[in-house]
Amino acid sequence: MTNEIELTFEYVNHLKDSLNKLLATIGTVPIGRDDQLPFGWRKAAKGRTVWRLLEEIISQNLEKRAEEIGLNNFSPAISEVGVYDFSFSSSNYHNIYVNIKSSVINSRTNKDDISKARLLYDFMRERKNAILLIATIEIEFLENPMELKFTNCYVTPVNWLPDIYVNPSNNGNLQSSKYKNLDVAIPRSRIKFLELLSEQIEVADNKRNSKRR
Repeated sequence: MTNEIELTFEYVNHLKDSLNKLLATIGTVPIGRDDQLPFGWRKAAKGRTVWRLLEEIISQNLEKRAEEIGLNNFSPAISEVGVYDFSFSSSNYHNIYVNIKSSVINSRTNKDDISKARLLYDFMRERKNAILLIATIEIEFLENPMELKFTNCYVTPVNWLPDIYVNPSNNGNLQSSKYKNLDVAIPRSRIKFLELLSEQIEVADNKRNSKRR
C-alpha cells in the first residue's frame, strides 16, 4: 500500500507540472470583442458556459504536445461518458487515468459531481493497478479584451477524496467539495476507497428506495 500511495503522489506532482506547462503554452483564449458584448460577461461568466470549448482546446493541445510536456503514451478516452478523459504512462508504472474538470477562480466551494458512482466503482475494481487523478483547470474571465485565462491546475487522486458522498437523487453521482484541495486529502489505497464507495452506494440506494415507498 505504501508503494501505491508514494507512486500516486509522484504522479500527482508530475501531472500538475505537465498540465501547467501546457496551459502556459495555450495562453489566453479570446471570446469576443467589446462591441459584440457591450455589457460584459454577465451570466456567461460561469465555467459550464465555456467549458466545452475550453475542454476541446485543452484536449487537442494535449494530443499535440503530450510528449513535449512529459506525458508519455498519451491516449484520449474512447468514450465521452466514461470516468476519465485521457491516460498516460511512465517507465515504472502504467494505467494512469485523468478526469479533467473546470473551476472559476475565486468561486464558492460547492459539492460537485465527480463521476457516476457505480461506473467509477466498476472501473476501479476491474483495473487493479489503476491510478485515477482528478485534474481541475481553473478559469479566469478577463475584461477588455474579453478573454479566458487558465490560471492554475489542481490535481487530486480520486482515492484520496476526504468527503466521499453518493447523491441518491442525482443519478447516483459521487460528489465532493474538496476535490481541488490536496492539503486535506486522505491518502488511501484503491481497495480502501472501493470499500468506502461501496458503502456510500448502498446508503444512497437505501435512501432512494425509502423515498419510493
